[in-house]
Amino acid sequence: MPIQFSSCAFGYRRRRRVIRRFHCLIPQGRTVFLGPNGAGKSTVLGLAASALAPQTGSVSYQGLATGDRRALSAYRRRVAWMPQHLSAVPGLTAREQVAYVGWLKGMSRAEAWDRSLRALQQVELGDRSNDKIGQLSGGQQRRVGVAQSLVHGAEVLLLDEPTAGMDPRQRTVFHEILGNLPRSVHVLLSTHDTADLESVYDNVLVLLDGRLTFQGTVDDFLSHAAPGATPGRQADSAYHVLTEGSRA
Repeated sequence: MPIQFSSCAFGYRRRRRVIRRFHCLIPQGRTVFLGPNGAGKSTVLGLAASALAPQTGSVSYQGLATGDRRALSAYRRRVAWMPQHLSAVPGLTAREQVAYVGWLKGMSRAEAWDRSLRALQQVELGDRSNDKIGQLSGGQQRRVGVAQSLVHGAEVLLLDEPTAGMDPRQRTVFHEILGNLPRSVHVLLSTHDTADLESVYDNVLVLLDGRLTFQGTVDDFLSHAAPGATPGRQADSAYHVLTEGSRA
């Protein structure tokens, strides 16, 4: 069962509500969460991660609601979040950082240390496990962030603008790594760039002004492209139709 939003509303202090009466079932598989900056994507991911609490409504996963304190630990073991701005403990190696996060999630020190290397290997950083975080490139540091989400066996990965600042080659490598994760791991990756819509993804959500304007498969999304759009421009065209058309 995917993450479910039921009639959620949320707003920050002194600002209008970012989302209101928000209903959504996050699809299983690999999903790209598209929307312009300011659309509310980070807010939705923060709610899904239980970092934010809805002011009305509920967020749940497999019967575990974020509003139930007794269920919160179990929820957070299953749902992992990588925010836009990553922070690491200064001076730690990649393996130490991943193991530390595993320990914070309730694993024993020995288990966290053992599984940290496996998690780094899943993101193709096993050979850099003993390197200091500060010695890694920005793209590699984001892959360490994914490893932190995998170390404790999370079933859902929420990735907020993870490809920001990456060059095209780094983006391709990053998406391929996500595509090679076990199918039992579901991914929701937020972005404002249709260049992130790679072949490894199954579904697309489009958010505009705090409301969903599209939810469906990648093929359904691309079918909204304007007639005559070239294959290389289909994603851009479909995104334009679904966002600009909704504003009209």
